[in-house]
Amino acid sequence: MKPAIDHARREAAFAAALLDPALPMPDGLTTARGNPDALRFAVYRNNVAVGLIRALEARFPVVEKLVGADFFKAMARAFIRTEQPATPLIFAYGDGFADFIAGFEPAGSVPYLADVARLEAAWTRAYHAADVAPLDIAALAAVAPEALAELRLLPHPAAALTRSAYPVGSIWQAHQGETVARPASVAAETVLVARPDLAVTVTVLPAQDATFAAALLTGETIGGAAQAALAVDPAFDFGPAIVGLFALGAFAALKTPNGASDD
Repeated sequence: MKPAIDHARREAAFAAALLDPALPMPDGLTTARGNPDALRFAVYRNNVAVGLIRALEARFPVVEKLVGADFFKAMARAFIRTEQPATPLIFAYGDGFADFIAGFEPAGSVPYLADVARLEAAWTRAYHAADVAPLDIAALAAVAPEALAELRLLPHPAAALTRSAYPVGSIWQAHQGETVARPASVAAETVLVARPDLAVTVTVLPAQDATFAAALLTGETIGGAAQAALAVDPAFDFGPAIVGLFALGAFAALKTPNGASDD
């Protein structure tokens, strides 16, 4: 087992040095001629960093617009020292970027920045999610009324909510054109990212539907989700809320109380 442990340690040391320019070149790393070459390693390290930063720029374009290219690069460079790619699929890199931003003190003057990053990360995941037909509301209409409250709805693989104290959906929408528009809202927003057809959609949900949608997408029964929504807002209207979520492609299947699913 010892050779395997030593090999794992060498890999860890190499990965750490590759992402942190403050660290020296790992011991034992040589050219084909058997000589260490710190300059060549530095060039390689810089190329890796540039590639990861470009991946973050591609995945978080609105975050970059909000803080500017130079600030974004500095923030991204700090981030890549804390999180290595978990998969060869470079488009998936950066799932932890939003949490990093939330704790990145220089970004504290843009308090909504982390939530915008969460929205953009959800967009990428939705784009690459499994291609599953959204559940049609006709499946719900076929359920006996007395059984409806105990049903659960399985989220579509592309569906995700971003809940924020800031108008993150409106901010995101305002940065989609060549010219930045004024955000349509200044209030807290809950945003559903989905992909009901071939295109990813980003929809700001009605405020009174936010608790209901969040409960359903985290596995609550329809009855339980409705009760939670009514506790927050007595004016919550179940009918438009459930129809709207189905229309947005939020669900993939029904789950009955006995655990069986029906798509």
